[in-house]
Amino acid sequence: MIIPAYNEQERIGPTLTRVAEYFANYPETWQVFVISDGSSDNTNQVVEQFASNNPNFALLAYSPNRGKGYAVRHGMLQVQADFILFSDADLAAPIEEITKLQAALNDKVGIAIGSRPLKESTLEIRQPWYREMLGRAFNKAVQLLAVKGIDDTQCGFKIFRNDIAKDIFSRCKLDGFGFDFESLIIARDLGYTIAEVPIRWSHQEGSKVILLRDGPRMLRDLIKIRMWGKSKRLQKRDES
Repeated sequence: MIIPAYNEQERIGPTLTRVAEYFANYPETWQVFVISDGSSDNTNQVVEQFASNNPNFALLAYSPNRGKGYAVRHGMLQVQADFILFSDADLAAPIEEITKLQAALNDKVGIAIGSRPLKESTLEIRQPWYREMLGRAFNKAVQLLAVKGIDDTQCGFKIFRNDIAKDIFSRCKLDGFGFDFESLIIARDLGYTIAEVPIRWSHQEGSKVILLRDGPRMLRDLIKIRMWGKSKRLQKRDES
């Protein structure tokens, strides 16, 4: 499991405690990596202190801040596991929902993503109306321009089989919030099947997404990726 974090000193401790409680009786081997994206507060110290008493937890930190897309890509490419779950630091989707994603995986399906708009999903605390409205409009744009048939590309709760994660994220190039739809577009380009799964979800205050700043950036990234075409999208990223 990877958790991207940027200046999350207030909630990363409770999040790690909740995750540790859930995995305490988990039947399979597991590890949790917090990917600190150039945090300038005490995020790193909080994670290191927690990890000192919980050996299944570790910090992967770098500087300067590069963006959430870079953090998730860094984690996906660094971590070795049969399956890699990506979860937001706020646990808006409770960690227990991992069982639903895992149940959707099989020999033909190596990617499962949480989806809030599905009628079977339970939104226990909804976003403010304007964020929900803009989010739905953006998802419609993503479906129109890039990933048809997926209702929610941006939910921060996704699981990838390890080899598929490496194949996809070695080609991802966006460092910002557009990485979600970029990774799914590339997954489709590569012929992977994506399962969209209903989940429980609760809005959490403190989102790093600033709509007036990041909304236009994500729309530009979406148009840019579409204009690249499949051949350019599938080029491996040069990290040198």
